[in-house]
Amino acid sequence: MIDYRSIITIEPGIRSGKPCIRGMRITVGDVLSWLAAGMTFEEILNDYPDLTQDDILAVLAFAAAKEQHSHRIAI
Repeated sequence: MIDYRSIITIEPGIRSGKPCIRGMRITVGDVLSWLAAGMTFEEILNDYPDLTQDDILAVLAFAAAKEQHSHRIAI
């Protein structure tokens, strides 16, 4: 699994502190929404050429880690 910590950033002045990709204004939620809408990696990368495949994988790794963490707290 990719280490998302070097790719996903949280900065108060960017998108209200939402998790973003490498300090850009593209959030984890944006990418997850695009994937949930059925966009492929290739389509996302074509629409947003500043993104890389590793960025998208980091979004998925971040979401997976957050999901796993939320279940540990709930139990």
